[in-house]
Amino acid sequence: MKTSEEILKLVNDYLAQLPYERKPQSLYEPIKYVLSMGGKRVRPVLMLLAYDMFKDNPESILSSACALETYHNYTLLHDDLMDNADLRRGHETVHRKWDANTAILSGDSMLVLAYERMAQCPKEKLAEVLSLFTETALEIGEGQQYDMEFENRTDVTEAEYIEMIRLKTSVLLACAVKMGAILADASAEDADNLYKFGEQIGLAFQLQDDFLDVYGDSAVFGKAIGGDITSNKKTFMLINAFNHATAEQREELTRWITAEQFDAAEKIAAVTRLYNEIGIDRMAKEKIEYYFAQSTQYLARVNVPEERKQELIAYTHEMMKREK
Repeated sequence: MKTSEEILKLVNDYLAQLPYERKPQSLYEPIKYVLSMGGKRVRPVLMLLAYDMFKDNPESILSSACALETYHNYTLLHDDLMDNADLRRGHETVHRKWDANTAILSGDSMLVLAYERMAQCPKEKLAEVLSLFTETALEIGEGQQYDMEFENRTDVTEAEYIEMIRLKTSVLLACAVKMGAILADASAEDADNLYKFGEQIGLAFQLQDDFLDVYGDSAVFGKAIGGDITSNKKTFMLINAFNHATAEQREELTRWITAEQFDAAEKIAAVTRLYNEIGIDRMAKEKIEYYFAQSTQYLARVNVPEERKQELIAYTHEMMKREK
């Protein structure tokens, strides 16, 4: 079995040596650029770790694993364009470095390349793998659409938010581990339990991201704290603050959310204080713990020796920055 560090190196080496021989180069250069920016490569690493629980040659499915990374980065490329973002991982976004039309067209080509790379899996697995991949890609688009619609709503419920992040974030992690199991000839039951494991860990991961945006250390978190607050992003935190606030707290929260002119530091401090008064920090921690516990239950049901699960367990703990 390989360590997650060894698997990450396999992924990065494979992505670095992918040839882009088609023309025009101006279409493919942004794709190479996006995939060279680095990142944690969470999805391909999860796929290979899941495969490695059942078989000892994860390098044999690198094309499919890197297809998922290609797809994930395609979604980020288009997200950046929709959000008009200037930077991604400290680098200029494609629409800034080139232009919006290039971002659209190169992104479209990335999606096609993701399918081409996925189709290099063993022929007997092709139908099942492409079915899972296609369903996942459709769900992610649905999640993105919900997220955009939530921006213009003030009545988003917690259940709606959880479903949105399940579609937008969790299903791709779930797809990664289930696909690894499918390609390793795991039983349907083991593959399904791994899917549910990935789905639950994805929910915990996204909710923790919400939490850290308010309560994290910017040096550790890797970005400025309070961005979700200043942009009025509908997160677990904000939704539950509105749902559980007193009339007076809701009035103050509404005043900050609707203010067009404000001092960012003052707004972050005020909204964070309201979160603390309402108990949002505790509610978020409890919800994160709930989904993390659910994920461990599904992983426990996977029928392989415990020692073969340890690398995946260690990796997910690292994802969540957990010490145990």
